Amino acid sequence: MNHPFDRRAFLRLTGALGAAGAISAALGACSGPPSTTGGGGGYGSGGGDELTAVIGYGNDQSWDPTQTASAFTMAANCHIYEGLLDTDPITRAPYPALATAVPPDQTATRWAFTLREGATWHDGEPVTADDVVFTFARILDAEANPLTRSFFVSWLREVRKTGDRDVELDFHFPFPEAASRLTIAKIMPRHVFGREGAWEEAGAGLAVGSGPYRQASHQPKTNTTFEAYNGYNGPRPATFARMNWLSIVDAAPRVAKISGDGADAQIADNIPYANAEQLRGDGLTVEGGAGMNHVFLMFNTANPPFDDVRVRQALFHAVDTDQMIEVGLRGHGRAATSFLNEENPAHTEASTVYTYDPDRARALLAEAGVTDLSVNLMSVNVSWLVDCLPTIKESWDAIGVRTTLEPQETSALFTKMDQNQDYQVVAAVANPNQFGLDPDLILRYNYTAGGGWMAYTRWDESDDARALFALMDEATREPDPARKLELTHQYLDVIAEQAVLYPILHNELLTAWNPEALTGVRAQPYPGISLLQARPYTS
Repeated sequence: MNHPFDRRAFLRLTGALGAAGAISAALGACSGPPSTTGGGGGYGSGGGDELTAVIGYGNDQSWDPTQTASAFTMAANCHIYEGLLDTDPITRAPYPALATAVPPDQTATRWAFTLREGATWHDGEPVTADDVVFTFARILDAEANPLTRSFFVSWLREVRKTGDRDVELDFHFPFPEAASRLTIAKIMPRHVFGREGAWEEAGAGLAVGSGPYRQASHQPKTNTTFEAYNGYNGPRPATFARMNWLSIVDAAPRVAKISGDGADAQIADNIPYANAEQLRGDGLTVEGGAGMNHVFLMFNTANPPFDDVRVRQALFHAVDTDQMIEVGLRGHGRAATSFLNEENPAHTEASTVYTYDPDRARALLAEAGVTDLSVNLMSVNVSWLVDCLPTIKESWDAIGVRTTLEPQETSALFTKMDQNQDYQVVAAVANPNQFGLDPDLILRYNYTAGGGWMAYTRWDESDDARALFALMDEATREPDPARKLELTHQYLDVIAEQAVLYPILHNELLTAWNPEALTGVRAQPYPGISLLQARPYTS
């Protein structure tokens, strides 16, 4: 049985609570001189060994790889830590990272791995099989119940040491998707994180891995710096001596850092749609990626009338999605036809699609016996979502639902949800593609019994929820790919019909970079950046 849901821990892992004070790498061997928050040594200033990046998300969230869903932290951890296998950031094809090979038979229920000879942690200690066993014990721990547990516990039975550099993974049933999913399990050093209180330190910013970059300094809300780890002997070595990642959540100063003759940074993510052409005119490359990034509505089903599926469906049908995409997103979006985005290989149109139909919305409210409804729509204050909120209000007002908008910082939003169990509807943004592409993984991020999001909906103990979770488990266990896909489509239909937590639209994310400073960059369809294959530009 899962450990009871800890809302405060959930806020930390999803990025809602910030760490207080500056955190530096705790082990002396991992420390280095902090870089400035400007780009003084960057390519824009004539240097040749430092990269400055601008990340449009906070760096003051959990740094624990078993817990975090923070865009900044997950991107950073991919440069600091390694899995047994890691995946290409775009195709998600697996490749050997700490392990020496991808298992040849991915339908087997026992996978054997040998660790890379000479692999060391950033403090110089050797990576051992004990570290692998330690990491997976944490992931599978029902008492700790970390975020990553839901991605593994259904199929992974046990991880055991068979030699100093050898481990075996035993599965409950064949699960070929494990090859790409193992990148989520970033291997962590037992001698560092096995200490009492170390998991709290990990959440607050301590990061010690075996990857090509080590964390040199960490100033929450400002920047995190990285240095190339000279002891790294893996497949994707560091290509920059130093990196300085600036955390700039507000759009205008983020754009200013990468634009104009005095640009301090060479790359930035989360580019506002309104600035794309301006940056292209400045000579920058601006490219997008369409994926699972979405705005969703989440209902408190313990607060009538939102326990009635017809009311939830009515509010989705009422939204003028085309106007939202045109006005709020400047065309960089697509109305949801399923929980999955249309580019996902498992996508098919759901049996319930929420087309803009105000007459249908009014009829559903009438069937539910709901009149004179007022809704306080709380939301996170992500800039592009805030641009979309007026359309929701206009749409709901038009069917007679008096709507108040309440955008706010994520921490404030979740605090109010904790303190006031009578909250009604929340609009927020998410992108489970940070973890991977397979639908089982994507849906388990939101739809897990006892998980964070389900606890907020207060729906997961209903009969409908239990039936859904059973269907999801059946799909996970199914060995035949065609039948697995059929079952996946069935549970996607259930999720669409129930509309408890469901996307209104999927939108494109934009990344900009200076092509005269960087090469090998690919725009991700999810927040953050990957620089493991980027190189300094040379003419």
